[in-house]
Amino acid sequence: MGIVITVGGLHGTGKSTYARILSEDLELRHMSAGEIFRTMAHARNMSVEELNKVAEVDPAIDREIDEKMRSEAAIGKVVLDGQLTAWMAGDKADLKILLIAPKEVRINRLAARDGLNLKETEDKTLGREEVERERYKIYYGIDVSDPSIYDLIVDTNLYPLEEMAKILKKIVKDYIGEITKKGKRLNVPA
Repeated sequence: MGIVITVGGLHGTGKSTYARILSEDLELRHMSAGEIFRTMAHARNMSVEELNKVAEVDPAIDREIDEKMRSEAAIGKVVLDGQLTAWMAGDKADLKILLIAPKEVRINRLAARDGLNLKETEDKTLGREEVERERYKIYYGIDVSDPSIYDLIVDTNLYPLEEMAKILKKIVKDYIGEITKKGKRLNVPA
């Protein structure tokens, strides 16, 4: 099957950025729940916020993305990023990483990415996160604020991007080395 790594976290923590870096470094595929969601919005001629409102009442939107993440985990050799990927990959994941960053840092990153002002970005992001938190609780019984499912928690604000990427790559490679040395996946009971 091959290694499966999940990268979770709130918006603006660097999920897609670090997942892409890891996938390239480890020569794994990369799938992003956020990119799939944005593509779905674009295909429907909607903004992300508009599709988010549809997803509040239509569970099919989330379920389509989640099923894609589950199927990619089953194939293996992939880095999955998204808020629910740790849960969707389940025991197929070899390493589940949670990225965190202070709210102000996340908002600044998102504003720069999307070309919006800070206040507008903060209002949209915090509102979206609250709606998603409730939706995931209702649809799946998942509390995304509970980090207990993760193997590794990393604050992406501690170092600049390049330095943090080096640190994360080293940790992941060491972890994969342990899996290889033991000849089994570490998170599956013997």
